[in-house]
Amino acid sequence: MVFNRVIIDSYKCFRHLDMKISDALTLVVGDNETGKSTLLEAVNLCLTQQLYGHNISYELSPYLFNKQIVSEYLDGLQEGRKTNPPSIVIELFFEDCKVFSALKGQNNSQRLNVPGLRLSIEFNPEYSDEYQRYIEEPDKIRTIPTEYYHVTWYSFAWGAVTKRSIGTNVTFIDTTAIRLQYGSDYYMQKIIDDSLEPREKAEIAIAYRMLKENFAEQGAFRKINKQLSLQKGRISDKELQISIDVSQKAGWESSLTSYLDNIPFEHIGRGDQSILKVLIALDRKADESHVILIEEPENHLSYSTLNYLIGKIQEKCGSKQVLIATHSTYVLNKLGIDKVMLMGTGHEAASLRGLNHDTQDYFRKLPGYDTLRLMIAKYPILVEGPSDELIVQKAYLQSRGKLPIHDGIDVISVGSLAFKRFLEIAGLLNKFVVVVTDNDGDYETKVEKKYADYIHEKNVRFCYDKNDSRRTLESQIAGVNTLDDMNQMLSQSFSGEPALLDWMDNNKTMCALRLFDYDGHINVPDYIMRAFDGQ
Repeated sequence: MVFNRVIIDSYKCFRHLDMKISDALTLVVGDNETGKSTLLEAVNLCLTQQLYGHNISYELSPYLFNKQIVSEYLDGLQEGRKTNPPSIVIELFFEDCKVFSALKGQNNSQRLNVPGLRLSIEFNPEYSDEYQRYIEEPDKIRTIPTEYYHVTWYSFAWGAVTKRSIGTNVTFIDTTAIRLQYGSDYYMQKIIDDSLEPREKAEIAIAYRMLKENFAEQGAFRKINKQLSLQKGRISDKELQISIDVSQKAGWESSLTSYLDNIPFEHIGRGDQSILKVLIALDRKADESHVILIEEPENHLSYSTLNYLIGKIQEKCGSKQVLIATHSTYVLNKLGIDKVMLMGTGHEAASLRGLNHDTQDYFRKLPGYDTLRLMIAKYPILVEGPSDELIVQKAYLQSRGKLPIHDGIDVISVGSLAFKRFLEIAGLLNKFVVVVTDNDGDYETKVEKKYADYIHEKNVRFCYDKNDSRRTLESQIAGVNTLDDMNQMLSQSFSGEPALLDWMDNNKTMCALRLFDYDGHINVPDYIMRAFDGQ
């Protein structure tokens, strides 16, 4: 592992982030706008001094700064307070090992004597006089004057660094952006170029030059040049010819085009493009100190292809440090839910390393469970199955006039066997969660004793009925509606409740769907309505 801690101050959505990393593989998950992509971008920036493919010095902009920090700075100027121009600081704390000994020192915010890098975008004191004149009329200032800023890039040992002196290579894979240059994918060029030894590059360059020289000797070229030679004296006294540029500056890299099954790379499917980019990056030399940053590898991939890619990531990671930003439950369950760093809406990070090993294995074996939905939901409600999900949705729609998801309430079907697994995740994240469950004919044993470790927790609300004679959702609904009403709602004609319940139990999902689609009013059991208390 290259680095084990990231501290980011005032960069984009991060006012302050202090994230400790314990594994070579880290899965960064979270809702939109929580900072997943920004985290990867900041790590790459600190390791390479590159942003959007260019040196950060050419990309300085007021929009790199945290909005809240900018507002406070402008407010301070407006109020006449002495306000220093804000700075962006990104720090990476490296593993304390011999490889990075030259980077070791205390040039960091924590004053720890460890190896690391510190990149700062800060006010350049050389412009102090100009800046003082700039702020003389604060009412006219709308943003940070980045024209007066510069970038400093130092090790924790206080020494200026270069990409060569850091001792590690970085690959940033953004499969969501297909960037083409000269008919070939620029990213592919970079990876292939990095993978070749100098001797191999020289051999290719010679072969490419010979190819161009031979091409220039073709008959069509000779015919054109003969005609041009007849024009001597009309434009210039020197002989005019056309040929192929064989100079070193016109290297083979700029003409490189990748093919897959004889199809140019830019014309193959987006899924193939995405997986090929990731696999080539992962296939680099195992003995290199290496960081791989992957942005949403699931894009454009089917489950079978994604499963193949995940297997390759697991196989090829080795000693490389990998950070993956993902929206895919499948990815995080398969690669290991214990590797998750959850980005919250307040741009804080929470780890799931404390999960029970049985729970980790459970989700690896059953990767279809919506663990990510639980993590990012504002108000998750766990139910036992699709019929329960439909009835809970109907209850909310009927009482509030809209579906629960419109108010940030996510109803998640997980099955009663998985309740404890999801509650363990919620406990580690200190996330409030509601559980709607049947009493199964014995609420004391099947609910209160079974979930004794969670039922009294402040962040968990269990919703169930204590009438053991109404053991399932179907019997509970039948118990609060008349037989005539049930027949009308279900388009049936049962003469008694036993026949009704038998049909409902054998057609749970159909029953729930008909109730959900029914235009009239349905009486819903109180324990289901309690799931929405406070909402």
